[in-house]
Amino acid sequence: MELDFERCYRAVDSRDQRFDGWFYTAVRSTGIYCRPSCPAVTPKRENVTFLPSAAAAQRGGFRACRRCRPDAAPGSPEWDVRADVVGRAMRLIGDGVVDREGVPGLAGRLGYTERHLHRMLTAELGAGPLALARAQRAQTARILIETTDLGLAEIAFASGFGSVRQFNDTILEVYARSPSGLRERRTTRRGEPGTISLRLAYRAPLHAMALLEFLGARTLPGVEELDGATYRRGLNLPHGSATVALTPANRFISATLRLADVRDLAPAVARCRRLFDLDADPVAVDGTLAADPALTALVKAEPGVRVPRAVDGFEMTVRAIVGQQVSVAGARTTLSRLVGPATELRGFPTAEAVAGLPDEAFRMPVARRQSIRALAEAVADGKLDLDPGADREEAVARLRELPGVGAWTAGYVAMRAIGDPDVFLPTDVAAQRGAKALGLPHTPKALEAHAERWRPWRSYALMRLWRSA
Repeated sequence: MELDFERCYRAVDSRDQRFDGWFYTAVRSTGIYCRPSCPAVTPKRENVTFLPSAAAAQRGGFRACRRCRPDAAPGSPEWDVRADVVGRAMRLIGDGVVDREGVPGLAGRLGYTERHLHRMLTAELGAGPLALARAQRAQTARILIETTDLGLAEIAFASGFGSVRQFNDTILEVYARSPSGLRERRTTRRGEPGTISLRLAYRAPLHAMALLEFLGARTLPGVEELDGATYRRGLNLPHGSATVALTPANRFISATLRLADVRDLAPAVARCRRLFDLDADPVAVDGTLAADPALTALVKAEPGVRVPRAVDGFEMTVRAIVGQQVSVAGARTTLSRLVGPATELRGFPTAEAVAGLPDEAFRMPVARRQSIRALAEAVADGKLDLDPGADREEAVARLRELPGVGAWTAGYVAMRAIGDPDVFLPTDVAAQRGAKALGLPHTPKALEAHAERWRPWRSYALMRLWRSA
């Protein structure tokens, strides 16, 4: 991946936080790599190399800066929105697929050979899948070392390392300190026993209230709740269940996790970041939308509106099917019956659990019940992939094959579950109302034609139309 040296150096010299996660600054004279906004003295030009990933920096023998912690920077928005193989691979690596299934499992999900996948990732990111997963393991280990009282050997295996020796060597290489040295010097405040507290960085601006309002109106008792400015929910993770509490703050989201298995830390963090759309580039999005005079004032008044995403593709698709042609409150009531009562937060029922429910458990019209059952069976059998690394076009096509799933439902799922930033739903009644309120064309055909100027961020434009409604 080619990085423009002058543009990168200007970003470093001005300590521009917008570029954190886009690239990393490796300083040959010190052997350290930093994020662009590092507060340290700007290095001399002749000593600097710019790299596209933390894994590439580590592969080049550079260690992470202790001051700016580049491995904790927001993820690159490019890998979050791209629909190609590299973008899909990065989302799956972030979700811990390499740690659970190895590189063969990752390659199999993407439909490529291991060798070809390694070539593609190295060409774009300067490192292959193993190196990228290793960088993530090191970051996960550092969090556990600094925020928990777990034994170091337990942390080694929880982070995905194959041995304690591999863990020790990697931490020493990446952070220039042994695991015990990191623990002795830790400054992070530990949370309550049994919890892991960390900060999820994002690129400003972030309209946190818009996120909380959207999610709060759709909370399902027993699965999620909104308490003031804190959103809590249950999660189903690869090795067990979990709960998370997310509270917006300045430049980060405060996250408190309770995990049944600490091996699930990396996928839990990845899903929380997706839910709040934390790797988005709000400056690029708002710049495109504000170029339309009809949205200029709206963007200026509410910068940083994100697309609330999903922690589970199956859950979001069930919500979309139930929400067809009914109010948000009506859909919430129906979904609450499907989920059932609970005394504490838990994850949404899995596809396997829903597929095995008797008909009377659904308590909804027959056609809708048949749609959800067909969806659950397709996901449980592996015929439909709604994970973050899914092929978007294929997933939408397979969704459309399910009974009762039309363009609106498939588009809504593509936007919120699979992360397509350029979905538009011209037949959506609320979007039409919002367009009318803004003086825009509001018939489906005319609105769709006008929305062409919002590409490639039509999903974000849709969120603004909904808010205007």
